[in-house]
Amino acid sequence: MAFLARYFKFAERGTNILTETRAGVTTFMVMAYIIFLNGSILLGGIQAAKLPVAAGDAVSYAAATALIAGIMTIAMGIVGRYPLALAAGLGINAIVAFTLIAGKGLTVAGAMGVIVIEGIVITILVVIGLREAIMAAVPIALKRSIGVGIGLFILFIGFVNGGLIITPQGGSPIVALSFPTQTAQFVFLLGLLITFSLYVLKVRAALIISIAVTTIVALIAGVTKVPDTGLTVTPQWNTLGNFDLFNAFNKLGMITAVLTIFAIMLSDFFDTMGTVTGIAEEAGLATPDGQVPDIGRVLVVDSVAAIAGGMAGISSNTTYIESAAGVAEGGRTGFASVVTGILFLAAIFLSPLALIIPSQATAPALVLVGYLMFTLIKDVKVEDVEDGLPALLTIILMPLTYDITVGIGAGFISWVLIKLLKRKWSEVHPLMYAVTLAFVVYFAKDWIQTFIK
Repeated sequence: MAFLARYFKFAERGTNILTETRAGVTTFMVMAYIIFLNGSILLGGIQAAKLPVAAGDAVSYAAATALIAGIMTIAMGIVGRYPLALAAGLGINAIVAFTLIAGKGLTVAGAMGVIVIEGIVITILVVIGLREAIMAAVPIALKRSIGVGIGLFILFIGFVNGGLIITPQGGSPIVALSFPTQTAQFVFLLGLLITFSLYVLKVRAALIISIAVTTIVALIAGVTKVPDTGLTVTPQWNTLGNFDLFNAFNKLGMITAVLTIFAIMLSDFFDTMGTVTGIAEEAGLATPDGQVPDIGRVLVVDSVAAIAGGMAGISSNTTYIESAAGVAEGGRTGFASVVTGILFLAAIFLSPLALIIPSQATAPALVLVGYLMFTLIKDVKVEDVEDGLPALLTIILMPLTYDITVGIGAGFISWVLIKLLKRKWSEVHPLMYAVTLAFVVYFAKDWIQTFIK
């Protein structure tokens, strides 16, 4: 016990093993959905491409998703020593499924090969110090804005998962309030009331208690149920090793393949930057100028996770914004990640248990976490147009586009542009110019490809 306290710096970060364990369990609870959702998304793309799907594929994807999430989250805890959890990245898995496989006609192995390559490139950038240098070059106003934007993104996800925000039939407006008429919506509202009440009253383990109580209510109300298949499954490993490094180049040609890899790499690169920066700020682990101490270790694990996800055939693994739920529960060290990782490994065999927890039970926790991260806006000088306008674009575009990278890119481009217009070139780090140009290419990639075909 004393060794764990010293290694994970419990005293230095003002925490203890019980708090870290509680935080790790909370993070797993709000992330467990990915075990099943990842396979559903990937299989959806495979079916859209009219490729064969075997009966046991869903089990294989679930098992491999839990396996890699468990291994890489434990690695993050031990090596990175931050309360950050990793799993197959939402957004990137949709790109793999519906853009690479269904859209561009790559094989499943070929699409995973693209992920392996972009993971290798990012790992090289970490090793040579470029990824860390770019993060250090980002101005503090943008770093704080990224945290606020992620908070609103998480809050928005919470209301969507809870069923109160929907896209109405006909698609206009794009999103709308769904007046509660269904049992699941009332369960979410009850969970929201429980979560807010426990937090306002400063009850310890507020998020875990609210998730557990809301799940029990959901079971009683029939919103969720214990699976008929029982609580254990026999894992299958058909996806492991299913990747091909050359299919993309053979199918798309060199230039298109490189541009495709670049776009995915940029998304993976800056999603992680935003997530790590925002959560470190929320946990009080960042320095006054917004730097994250020893971030190199975190970035190494995150980069290797991308490679591991591709090699396991389940898409890039990346740091999850839902880690903020554990931070809100008091998580401050890598031990929380170790706990989360162990639970992911247990879920390989006990995956039906994760199915019992409905999204209506975890959504209230996301809403509260979103609020906590939103409070970082107090440190952004929004009245100064040089910081305020890029901050607004960063903050608002994340939830509106459902994409962290879009928000970061808009913030970077507008910040550099305003500095240039005001002739403050010396205030812009050279790496900010380079990254801004990369974002311009990223946003214009589809237009650029029309000239390549």
